[in-house]
Amino acid sequence: MLLQECKQRKEYTKGKRIHAQMAVVGFAPNEYLKVKLLILYALSGDLQTAWILFRSLLLRDLIPWNAMISGHVQKGLEQEGLYMYYDMRHHRVVPDQYTFASVFRGCSALASLEHGMRAHAVMIKSRIKSNIIVNSALVDMYFKCSSVSDGYKVFDQFSTRNVITWTSLMSGYGYHGKVSEVLKCFDKMKEEGCRPNSVTFLVVLTACSHGGLVGEGREYFDSMKRDYGIEPEGQHYAAMVDILGRAGRLQEAYEFVMKSPCKKHAPVWGSLLGACRNYGNVKLLELAATKYFELDPTNGGNYVVFANGYASCGLLDAASKVRRRMEDAGVKKDTGYSQIELQGEVHRFMTDDKSHRLSGKIYKKVQEMTSVFMHVDCYPDDLDASYPV
Repeated sequence: MLLQECKQRKEYTKGKRIHAQMAVVGFAPNEYLKVKLLILYALSGDLQTAWILFRSLLLRDLIPWNAMISGHVQKGLEQEGLYMYYDMRHHRVVPDQYTFASVFRGCSALASLEHGMRAHAVMIKSRIKSNIIVNSALVDMYFKCSSVSDGYKVFDQFSTRNVITWTSLMSGYGYHGKVSEVLKCFDKMKEEGCRPNSVTFLVVLTACSHGGLVGEGREYFDSMKRDYGIEPEGQHYAAMVDILGRAGRLQEAYEFVMKSPCKKHAPVWGSLLGACRNYGNVKLLELAATKYFELDPTNGGNYVVFANGYASCGLLDAASKVRRRMEDAGVKKDTGYSQIELQGEVHRFMTDDKSHRLSGKIYKKVQEMTSVFMHVDCYPDDLDASYPV
């Protein structure tokens, strides 16, 4: 994955340099070259330049639309990507497999079932032949939108199944905490003659972690190399540490890390850090934090985990020092948010957020509800209580 990212970065740098040279010598690219440049900028995340090229195109066929939709979804601008899709439909451009793969990914990130079902219906009516990538994205979309039965239904209708679609199904069940279903699917996949890959094992190990299945998790981890010749990577070691840590076997988790070839993989120490916080082991908490921040000093989330670990042990001064250290380093935690879909539109809210067009009415209603609840003289299980209006 890292090599692929480096290759993409090099291609983007090279393409940008060539584009700059065109401008210097006064060479005006034709429509074909504009499309190539558009794809380059959109898929590398430079959407501003991509938009300039997109608007300059005289004929907007499917390829530029696909590039813009995919570019927005990859950039985390899923709502804008959906707007691009509907705009494309408005211009009567016929979508293809790649269009729907991007749209389904966007709907997954937004948990927007209504938009996902609309796109799925269009794909069926258009009689567009799907492929493995589209099928995988479709299964993922239904599960991420909490429509578990539909997720399994579309999977069950696939004429061809491979490790990618099976892994999407297992990941979907794992997303909803259905550990037994994940393991059943893993066994059924093998019965159908499909070999698991490294991603499949990561999904299975994560399920074992959430299900508290230490023995099973270790067996799956060992079987990667023993039975399939798959060398475990940093993420697999981190998952195994998480399995041991969630079970409270902190010393065993630490020894596992020290014996692993991934001691310089930050997420491995991050898993141990989280486990130490949950079980109040201050000594290991400090050790895991030190190792983690040596490898990745910019992760705001783990600063918070470290501080909360101190706080859970009653060491409030130490927790404050960690937060000050985080501020002094200029590290910020990603802002948490909640979102809701209403009449086909996704509304997103953050702490103290007043950017929504109806924020005034929303805050007023929250104050009214708070006032009502503060005067309710009953407990939640008091079903016969009369609530004031």
